[in-house]
Amino acid sequence: MNTRTQIKTLKELKESGYKIQSIKSELRSNLIQNIKNKKSSFTGIHGYENSVIPQLERAILSQHNINLLGLRGQAKTRLARLMVQLLDEFIPIIEGSEINDDPLAPISAFGKDQIIKFGDETPIKWLHRDERFFEKLATPDVTISDLIGDIDPIKAANLKLNYSDERVIHYGMIPRANRCIFVINELPDLQARIQVALFNILEEGDVQIRGFQLRMPLDLQFVFTANPEDYTNRGSIVTPLKDRIGSQILTHYPKTLEIAKTITAQEARLQGDRICKIHIPALAKDFVEQISFEARKSEYIDSKSGISARMSITAYENLLSTAEHRCITSGAKETSIRFSDVLGMIPSITGKIELVYEGEQEGASFVAEILIGNAAKTLFLNYFPKIKKLTKEGEVDTYDAIMNWFFEETSFELMDDGSEDEYSEALKSIEPLDDLIQNYASDIALKDVPFMKELVLWALVEYKKLNKHRIENGYAFKDQYGSYLSNL
Repeated sequence: MNTRTQIKTLKELKESGYKIQSIKSELRSNLIQNIKNKKSSFTGIHGYENSVIPQLERAILSQHNINLLGLRGQAKTRLARLMVQLLDEFIPIIEGSEINDDPLAPISAFGKDQIIKFGDETPIKWLHRDERFFEKLATPDVTISDLIGDIDPIKAANLKLNYSDERVIHYGMIPRANRCIFVINELPDLQARIQVALFNILEEGDVQIRGFQLRMPLDLQFVFTANPEDYTNRGSIVTPLKDRIGSQILTHYPKTLEIAKTITAQEARLQGDRICKIHIPALAKDFVEQISFEARKSEYIDSKSGISARMSITAYENLLSTAEHRCITSGAKETSIRFSDVLGMIPSITGKIELVYEGEQEGASFVAEILIGNAAKTLFLNYFPKIKKLTKEGEVDTYDAIMNWFFEETSFELMDDGSEDEYSEALKSIEPLDDLIQNYASDIALKDVPFMKELVLWALVEYKKLNKHRIENGYAFKDQYGSYLSNL
């Protein structure tokens, strides 16, 4: 434990050489030390190293109140919470103070009375930095009393005080967060009249409660978060309040699959008591993230709403659970992720996309399947040549051998509950697939080959080279002519 925390009285605190420091100066000085020591202040945040984090660090160095502006699932609240690690481990407060009074400069009536009553023997308590983070979600029902405070008539009656006495005040969340980081999430949702009440707190530290003025120089680091969509759909940040926020920082989604995979791997809750051992092909991880990238540019989805990173995280969790479910059903001790398992992610997708009118007409599940198909096409082209609709006379098409195999075999089936050996042997029977992978994806891990083969089949379906339909307990793939003849 910090040796200073053994100090119990005001006298001992003075003798220790303790000096008053505002929370913004505290954040600034600790950040400077981290930068000098090449230590990251925002561990666990990926993709912001050259964009958001430098801006946030500059705002802290400038001792600004901060507004983090971005779509949902962009780690805005996570960034705010990580700022706690830039605080000193412990700070002294007057014991019993509701608003964390500094023993050398109390601002509440209680704190001042304690100094007058006990002098140098005023009892001191130490507050850990983890207790110096306050968070409030802005909703339309938030009141000024919630944030700033109100007169407490019961306290006035018990203490026999009139309403002009400061001691009858019941402090709201903001005064109680004195010397702390205070976060207001979704700021535009806060009613305009409540936002107005923050003006003086941000600039002068004045608090006005029920008609009488208190000069309380509150020491706070404000962090606000907001979603651009909220500015038109639900409310806005009033202009004078925006003017009082020192820095507005724009957040963004991961720009590469690698960054997105790192975030998902870090955040996904993966059960340690899986019934079986599950092999996860590297391509399957890419596929999970590619769905989010496809969703962010889909014509069926409202881009203003954004696609949260939580979609990839929960989809990845469901993908593994789909494979585990197969093990539970069959009694197998190990399995590998199959491409058909990605359909188990649909419930994780449908609840996290906001559809435009065209999407609503098609339905969320249909849109989710389109996203899966588009992701398959994108990843397919990362490895294999583009599929041509028509070829010139005499030109050999890369996929002719596969098409001929399906024409001769008429149909090919992959069963949901097939064992690993049955699944692998079924795909091995399509010999042209082996040649294709050997020519264009020979560096792929051996255990990942079945997933890659199945990806090729699904991509050929998306490019209208093959037909796919659901059978009782699996999927059947046919060439276009075979399907036509079957229908006849």
